[in-house]
Parts: sequence; structure tokens; C-alpha cells
Amino acid sequence: MKNITNPSLSLEQAASTFAALGSEQRLEVLRTLVRAGPEGLRIGELGARAGVTGSTLTHHMKILSQAGLVRQQRQGRSILCAAVAFDELQALSQFLLRECCADASTPHEGHDHG
Repeated sequence: MKNITNPSLSLEQAASTFAALGSEQRLEVLRTLVRAGPEGLRIGELGARAGVTGSTLTHHMKILSQAGLVRQQRQGRSILCAAVAFDELQALSQFLLRECCADASTPHEGHDHG
């Protein structure tokens, strides 16, 4: 699993992880797992809730897993899927926001912006 919890997330790391989220279906799969919480969901339930099933779901889970955002674990005859990268998701948000407004011009005193 990638380790991207460093607050100084590199552009390359962020781009790689954002690329894994660059599909509406993958984003929906991840959102569904985030909503389920740390317990995760069995693969069938995940597919039903996310509206993605079969080999397509397997493909998306592989990409999300390689990005370090989810994990899959066999439990008996079923597969349990969970979003495990809450820290990484937080790091991605911070990557986008940490320099918020850094280049914005500050209003001068007495200058009316209305």
C-alpha cells in the first residue's frame, strides 16, 4: 500500500491517487465504502450499493487497492472490502487546500470592492 500520509504530499503522489479516482464508478465505489465505515462491506453488498458488479467492480477495486485507498480481505467464502485510507483522503484534501489563497491579492485599506 502506498504511504501518502505525509502532509507534504508530492505532486506525483497526489496525481497518482487522483488518477485512481478519475472514474465516476471508482469514485462511487470509494464513497460507498467510506459511508460504510471501517467495517466495510462484503463485495456483493458493495456492488449492489454502488451499482457496479462483476468484473467491472473487481477491476475498480484493483485500481483503488493499488492506490492504497481500499483493501480486500477474504473471509470464508466471501470478500470483505473496506476503505482504509481515511488519512490518505485527508492528505489529498490538504494537498489541494494547503496553499489556499496564497496568490490572492489582499484588499487595500479604504479600497471599496463592492
